[in-house]
Amino acid sequence: MARQFIRRLAFMLMAGAMLGCASAQPHFYTLDSTAASGGAPLNHIAVMVGPVTVPASVDQPQFVVQASANRVEVDEFNRWAAPLNESIARALAGDLSAELGSPDVTAAPLANFTPDYRVSVDVQRFESIRGQEALIEAVWVVRRNTGGPARTGRTIAREPVAGNGFDALAAAHSRALVKISADIAAAIRSEAANS
Repeated sequence: MARQFIRRLAFMLMAGAMLGCASAQPHFYTLDSTAASGGAPLNHIAVMVGPVTVPASVDQPQFVVQASANRVEVDEFNRWAAPLNESIARALAGDLSAELGSPDVTAAPLANFTPDYRVSVDVQRFESIRGQEALIEAVWVVRRNTGGPARTGRTIAREPVAGNGFDALAAAHSRALVKISADIAAAIRSEAANS
């Protein structure tokens, strides 16, 4: 009888442990375009965003969270829904479309699409500090498709995080990308005015 009890108890503990492991489901997050209209539309301006590069330390599906000055934590259960460089390019393209008032902004080459401007972005810092801030530092280059000098810039965007969750952190990164796209849009507007 005692042996049966021990077997049942062992079985229940094993089943409970397996159930606990099965219940940990990952959550997936995206970066969104959140820019508002940036003034008068630039008619017939086509822009392609990319390539976008990100630091190797954050170039992975999992959220990489800054734990201290020289230590990060990789969160296995909170992940990006797509590669970070692709998500940044897509969000920037959406933001630029709103800020320039042009539907002709893309983050990927398309058939029969010849952009007037190409934007490349080198993200040098992409830091996530839970409950505090999201920081993106990027160097960007705007080139006319027809040649001429390139316009370059550096944007450092810090956004406070409204809450301790990963959804708030992803939203803060999306807002930081709006600041970067605003600087890029200003460079495109300036270039278009001079042509």
